Amino acid sequence: MRRRDFIAAIAGTVARPLPARAQQAAMPVIGLLGAGSAQSDALRVAAVRQSLTEAGYVEGRNVAFEYRGAEDRYERLPALAAELVRREVTVIVSIGGITSAMAAKSATTKIPIVFEIGGDPIKLGLVASLNRLGNNITGVTFLVGTLTAKQFEVLHETVPKAALIGFLVNPTIADAETQTKSALAAAESVGQKLLVVQAYTDSELEAAFVTLVQQNVGALVFGADPFFLTGRDKIVELAARQKLPAIYFLREFVSAGGLMSYGTSITEAIRIVGLYASRILKGEKPSELPVQQATKVELVVNLKVAKALGLTIPLPILNRADEVIE
Repeated sequence: MRRRDFIAAIAGTVARPLPARAQQAAMPVIGLLGAGSAQSDALRVAAVRQSLTEAGYVEGRNVAFEYRGAEDRYERLPALAAELVRREVTVIVSIGGITSAMAAKSATTKIPIVFEIGGDPIKLGLVASLNRLGNNITGVTFLVGTLTAKQFEVLHETVPKAALIGFLVNPTIADAETQTKSALAAAESVGQKLLVVQAYTDSELEAAFVTLVQQNVGALVFGADPFFLTGRDKIVELAARQKLPAIYFLREFVSAGGLMSYGTSITEAIRIVGLYASRILKGEKPSELPVQQATKVELVVNLKVAKALGLTIPLPILNRADEVIE
């Protein structure tokens, strides 16, 4: 099956309504709360399903799924989370990053919640401690801020003459300020100046790239956010059009035609999320499941894109890369 057909099939499935409550009363329900659309969240949903299947939970046999997606309109997330609570789902699995997780937490103190986020769950107020939770929420964190310095280091090795680096961040997310501070510190550590540009809509993305070019930015780093992942095809196209070298936070950008990425494996993180959901279905409490830190980090390089940009990727980076796309 082609990738496009696979995603379409998944998208159609996640959007399918569940049977009437009376018909599903005996079956646990996983409520999936995403920041994007059924199509853009399809791979995340598939990863959750796969993990649950490996744990013995098969859709339609002993578990059901209810998906809600905000279509990249984050202001909708609180209402969507409340809707899942009214549906009395068994577990809420937040697959839409920080804003999704915070919306789920605000919606219920009783229904178990499992999240995947890129920030520090303690600083964000999701949990009091990674080990002693004492509430209904647990999950997985990438701790993106700890990876930012490495992203700047790799980009600096690749484009050493870039005096000004751009940092593109979504200003509406809870840790936008934290991500920006990490970027400022990382830029300073490699002796480069930083231009912070914000974007939350498609039109703002277009305007952001215009600003980057006008300011003679030599390379670009992206803050971690589901909105950017949803729009990765557009973002990669804009970077190519402006001949702007960029490093991304997930390998999916490189697969779509981006130059390089350094970040956590989203598949690995979602696998843990699905595993935690299955353990809760089997009777464990979220407070008994410590927040895990995703440890698998990947460096991916696209040599075809590098050639189009007129770049020669340094041999040390190629030797460290987990995957080189030729």
